[in-house]
Amino acid sequence: MIEWRKSSHSGGGNDDLCVELAQINGGVWVRDSKDPEGDRLEFDQAAFAGLLVRVKRGELGL
Repeated sequence: MIEWRKSSHSGGGNDDLCVELAQINGGVWVRDSKDPEGDRLEFDQAAFAGLLVRVKRGELGL
């Protein structure tokens, strides 16, 4: 069974983006908690670490 955990930065309102993460086979899966059966993004550890660095730097316009 996959254990998903919600990001501590996800909001509580209905219009907020809610992101969940799961560690699978040395990688990280990311999904929208409002659509748990929908698509998910899959990253290896290095790619996910790089994504986090870019998000924290504000490079992605999020």
